[in-house]
Parts: sequence; structure tokens; C-alpha cells
Amino acid sequence: MKIEIEKSSFMKSWQIAERATSTKSTINSLAGILCKATDNSSEVTLEATDLKTSVKCKASGVIVHDGGDIVFPIKVVGELFKKAPTQTFTVDITKEGRGTLLSGRNRYRFTTYASEEFPHLPSSEAANLFFDIKVDELSRMLSEGTVAGSIGEEFPKYLGAALIQVKDGELRVVSTDGRRLSLSKSVLEETGDDTEVLLPLSGLKEIQRIISSLEKDAPVRVMVDNSLVYFQIEGLEFSIRRIESSFPNYEKILSPQNTTNMNVARSDLVSALERVDILVKDYSRMVVMKISPKGELHLSGRAPEIGEAREVLDAEMDGEPLVIAFNVGYLLDGLKAFQGEKVLMNFNGPEGQMTMIRPGEDNFLYMLMPIKLTDSDLKSLGEEEEASE
Repeated sequence: MKIEIEKSSFMKSWQIAERATSTKSTINSLAGILCKATDNSSEVTLEATDLKTSVKCKASGVIVHDGGDIVFPIKVVGELFKKAPTQTFTVDITKEGRGTLLSGRNRYRFTTYASEEFPHLPSSEAANLFFDIKVDELSRMLSEGTVAGSIGEEFPKYLGAALIQVKDGELRVVSTDGRRLSLSKSVLEETGDDTEVLLPLSGLKEIQRIISSLEKDAPVRVMVDNSLVYFQIEGLEFSIRRIESSFPNYEKILSPQNTTNMNVARSDLVSALERVDILVKDYSRMVVMKISPKGELHLSGRAPEIGEAREVLDAEMDGEPLVIAFNVGYLLDGLKAFQGEKVLMNFNGPEGQMTMIRPGEDNFLYMLMPIKLTDSDLKSLGEEEEASE
């Protein structure tokens, strides 16, 4: 194999493939990228996998002088590609798998792995259509719908995963960690049969990263078979292995009951919570919200031997006055994933769940359970109010 590489174009695809490799595996080829080159072509195909996710992508910025298939180890060859002193360099591989990189007057030698050592990646040829969607809508749904999950959680399996569900022409992305739940929805023009799959959050976060640099209206086709889901985007196919587990019946807890409603500016609330979090982050991480019929939202947080914070925001509210507490980190997670200037928060008493939605829309919901306030907490709040008057 002999190929000439123009670094800036080629490395965009190389870095996508590199993130799908596994440097911790005992299988050498999993820490490498399979490069397939066809004679006289202006692009090569790159393949990589960690056995949970896989990627196949076309890499441009290449002139193929002599075709072939070879596995480049990312630890050495990947670093040489990134740090080559010239923008254009040549890679020459012998039949024995010994490689040479020529960059200007500089020469580097390295070893490679045989393509036969690389695992055979799954094909989407026999897969069925799951749904078609635009990049910007998929990005929104993954950002909102996965925010309540916990990457790294392995038991129960659904805690580190998201449910992707197509039902009656509507796509839903849902996640939960048992204390909160996020649900993002979209009406689709083109879908396959009603289907639902459970996918690991780590794979979905990688799809978010990949599409973040694409045109917003670029089409994404998603295919599904019995074991994998395939995301097909502009010469790239990224597959994620399905998790064999069940997801809780989340629709049972989507209660419409509420006793207090509050409409507030999202950015103002985020800024105020971040300031409170400075004081409580290393203690209880609890923020107390006092919602007043006067149209004011009072936020307070305290940590012994550190200090306390009190914030007042304007808000539109109706219903019963309320004092309620939440984990400030969980509140911020939902608000930062939320896309919109105003946020409507519906409360179901001091111990019921809070739901956060966009005013006048039903395509995103973030649900969070409160922290139960003790008698001493309420007494401290009363003392603080008296001291501030």
C-alpha cells in the first residue's frame, strides 16, 4: 500500500474513527484503525471498533498510488499523523507490514497489524428503517432526552442507557437514574415499524459529538436489526450495540397533577443556581426554593463553616405558595439541556415530583424528585427570613 495524505482533510475522519477504538483491549487490532485503499482512488475507508460501537467512514484528502488493506496502530501511527511536520506526507507499507512515513526530509518507520486480525464489522444491509431525521433535531433530542441517565452505571442496565422509541410516527428519547427522568419527543415524516431499543449513553454521546460539526439540515438515516442500531450520516456509518434489558414503564409516572406553577427566565435561573452552588457544592448541594404568590422566587443555600446564599428572581406563578428543596446539580443539568428562553415548572406539593417543560409545547419534559425538608431545615429557613427582615 502507498498513499499520499493531505493532513487537514484526512484527520477529520481519522479522529472520528480513533474515538471508536479500544486502547484497553488485549486484542491488538482493536487499538488500531483498518484502512482500506483502492488503486487510483481519492479517498480511503476507515473502520474502527471497541466491540460495543463501530464506525465506518470515508476519508478524503488522499491519493492512492497502490491499494491494499492494513491496520494502523493509533498509539504510534496516529500520533505520527497528527504531528507530521508537513501538511502533506506519504505512507508506504510493505507486503510484510512494515511502514514508512515520509514527511518532507523526515522519515519514520513503524509496524502495522494485518487486516486479517481486524474483527469483521457488522453490516446494515439486512437492517430495517428505524427513522429518518435532520441533524439539528437529532442533536436536540439526544441532548434533552439523555440528560437524566448516568454514564458508567451498569446495574440495572437501563440507568446507563436511553430508550429510543418510535410509536405512531413519533420519536421519543427517554432516560432516568431513578431520581429524575427526561423525555424528548419529535414528530417524524418517515419511520419504520413501531420499535423501541435501549442504547448505552456513551454511544449516544459519541453520536452527539460527531453530528455537532455537521450542517443542521443534513439528513440522518437510522437503521435497526436484532442486535445493533446504525446511524448513517454523509459517508459515515456509526453502529451501537443494543442493550438487552427492559426500561421502566415511564408513562405511568407522567402525572398531570400539580398544585403550583411557575414561569421563569431560564438563563436567570441558571445563573442564580450556579451562584448558590458555589457555596453548597461541597456540602449538601441542596437549594431551597420558596415560591411566593407575589411573583417572586427565593433561592437559598447554606453550608456550615462556609457560608450561605440568598437569591431573588422575578417569576410568574399561580397556585399554592410552596417551599421545596432540590439537588442543585440535578436542577442545573435539566436547565442546561433545556432549549428555550422561558421554562415552565409545575410542582405537585413539597414532596411530589417537579416537571419542567417549554411553555406551550409538549416536546420536552424533565422530571425531578425533591429533597425532603426536615423540621430543622424549616426552622433554619424561618430564622434566616427573620434575620433578613
